[in-house]
Amino acid sequence: MTTDATPDFLRIVKSPQLVRELAAEVIRDAIMSGALAPGERLVEAALSKRMGVSRPSIREALSQLAAEKLVTMTPNKGPSVATITWEDAAQIYEVRAMLEGEAAFLFAARASKENLFTMREALGQFEDAISSHDSAGLLISTERFYQVMLNGCGNHIIAELLQGLKARIGVLRTRSMSRPGRVKHSLKEMTAMLKALQAKNGETARAAAHVHVRAAAIAARESFHELSEKVLAV
Repeated sequence: MTTDATPDFLRIVKSPQLVRELAAEVIRDAIMSGALAPGERLVEAALSKRMGVSRPSIREALSQLAAEKLVTMTPNKGPSVATITWEDAAQIYEVRAMLEGEAAFLFAARASKENLFTMREALGQFEDAISSHDSAGLLISTERFYQVMLNGCGNHIIAELLQGLKARIGVLRTRSMSRPGRVKHSLKEMTAMLKALQAKNGETARAAAHVHVRAAAIAARESFHELSEKVLAV
C-alpha cells in the first residue's frame, strides 16, 4: 500500500529506454530486493496502473523475466514471482564455483592494470556500501567486480552461461548478504581473489573463488533454513 507522500517502488519514471525493458528492470529489482516476495501474484492490470505503462508492455516484461526464471507462468492463474528452492540454489552455487573458479584461473594470466584497477574500485564501492548499509550498492559493486573478470577471462562461453543465471544469482546474493556479518566476510574473500589475480597466480585465484562461492552458499542455506522454520512456526 502506498500514499501520495510515499514513492511507489514500482512507479516508472519516463526514460529513453524501451518501456518493456524499463518495466522488466523495475520488476526485476523489486524481486531481487525482496519487495516482491516469492509466490506473490503479478497482476497485469495492477502493475500497469502502478507503473504507468500499458498492459502489453507489462506482459512483455513478465515474459522476459519468465525467461530469466524470476517469474513463473501458471496456466489459469497467471504470473507470479518464482520461488527458488534450496535444491535449485545449491546447484546454482555448484555451477558458480566451477565456472567462476575457472574464470579466475584464466583471468589471472590476462588481467591488465586497467582491469585490476576497476576491480579495486569495485571493492572500494563494496566497502562504502557496507558502511552506509546500502543493499543495492552491495549488489552493484559485486556485479561490477565479477563482470571485469568474466569479460576478460578469454572464455566467452563461461560469461554467457553465468549471464543466464545472473538474475537468480542476484536473488541469492541478496539472501546470503542479509546474514549477520556476511558482507564483511565477503569483502575479505573478494580481496583475497584480487590479491591472487594481481600476483598472476591462477591456482590461488581459483581456490579463492571457490572459497567465496562456498561461503556464500553456506550463508544462503542458513537463510533458507531460517525461512522454513518461520513458515513452520506460523
